[in-house]
Amino acid sequence: MFNKPSVYFIMGTQNASGKDPLKVLEEALKGGITHFQLREKGTGALQGQDLVEFAEKCQELCTQYQIPFLINDDVDLALAVGADGIHIGQEDMDCDQARALIGKEKMLGVSVHSLEEARVAIDAGADYFGMGPVYGTRSKADAKRPAGTAGIEEVISHFPDIPVFGIGGISPQNAGAVWQAGACGVAVISALSGADDIALQIAHFKNSYKGVLI
Repeated sequence: MFNKPSVYFIMGTQNASGKDPLKVLEEALKGGITHFQLREKGTGALQGQDLVEFAEKCQELCTQYQIPFLINDDVDLALAVGADGIHIGQEDMDCDQARALIGKEKMLGVSVHSLEEARVAIDAGADYFGMGPVYGTRSKADAKRPAGTAGIEEVISHFPDIPVFGIGGISPQNAGAVWQAGACGVAVISALSGADDIALQIAHFKNSYKGVLI
């Protein structure tokens, strides 16, 4: 479930670069993403039944391609549609609370920015970490200042068995530093949704792990 090199795609309807988000998701699934997270936040985000129906369609596509489907910071929605897991940030609910609500079988991903946050998340039963922003990003309005890869290296040195995904401004051209830091994968938003050829972009990411670009 967390094999290198993993390409973890994050998207909401507002991140689809003007395209049909379900078509973008299917292109990414066909192209070889390893995980998908629905992050429906911000201006114009779907709500209520519209959000439930969209999430169900995302779940159906991920099930068809046998790719884990996670939802960002909405336990009720994750449980309602039978998502494979949930991802939470430090400003969202407590890790222990999230694990208690989703049970032991579903995936719990946590955004961490320090060794101490990583420790707390592991104690609560986190399955993987997202760490960043590695580089500057415009995909998230609330993104912190770029932190580079030092934090990834530190967390992996203390907790080598938990998968870590670098996130924030990552492209095939600069992903090498993320892999070299020991990350299991890269988590990307606009680098895929905005690509003219999503499958080719995924191939570029996976080849960047080998130090080679097509």
